[in-house]
Amino acid sequence: MHADRFFQTTRGKIVAELRRIGSASAADLAQQFGLSPNAVRQQLVVLERDGLVVERPVRRGPTKPTLEFSLTPEADKYFPQGYDRMLAAVLREVRAQYGTPAVERIFDGISKRAIGRARAKVTAVAPERRVEQLTEMLRESGVVAEYSLIDGGYALHEHNCPYSTVSKEHPEMCAVIHQVIDETLGGVHEQTESLANGGKECRFEIKPATREAPTHV
Repeated sequence: MHADRFFQTTRGKIVAELRRIGSASAADLAQQFGLSPNAVRQQLVVLERDGLVVERPVRRGPTKPTLEFSLTPEADKYFPQGYDRMLAAVLREVRAQYGTPAVERIFDGISKRAIGRARAKVTAVAPERRVEQLTEMLRESGVVAEYSLIDGGYALHEHNCPYSTVSKEHPEMCAVIHQVIDETLGGVHEQTESLANGGKECRFEIKPATREAPTHV
């Protein structure tokens, strides 16, 4: 199953949520997605059969243990795989033979294509809706992403990055998401945490620009 389509299904959303929070019960997931516990359990049965989740009893208080579900290593195949070492080696060779400007040109091209795709997805006028659309686009590509409200703007959270190891050596890689944010949301933004630098997530604090609604003649 193609990863993009998988993460748009209920099972894919459950897998993404478990990747984000670590573990949860069927009742927890049902509340998160607005489904019945039985409907979620049916999905978990399939995920467990496919070897993607495992259950274990967890005691949350004086009552009997609650069954919680978490991902197995097999679930990693649904998330973007960067083939870090090979990619790092290729970029290292390009830098050695042609210099840093060549690496920068490569990522400039990647950024332009990513911006083109993002502009087709992020089309709303309202700032929060644009942040939401960008978050949805990231999720469709297999990134466990969400956004939250903060004073004066929004925080975009990326809980996984297939290129975090490579970007330690080649920071130009991180420029892609920064340019996508600039071109689709406008305004100002700042990255306050990075997986590549040992953080728990990639976190961007964003104050999007305000757009005027299109006028119809």
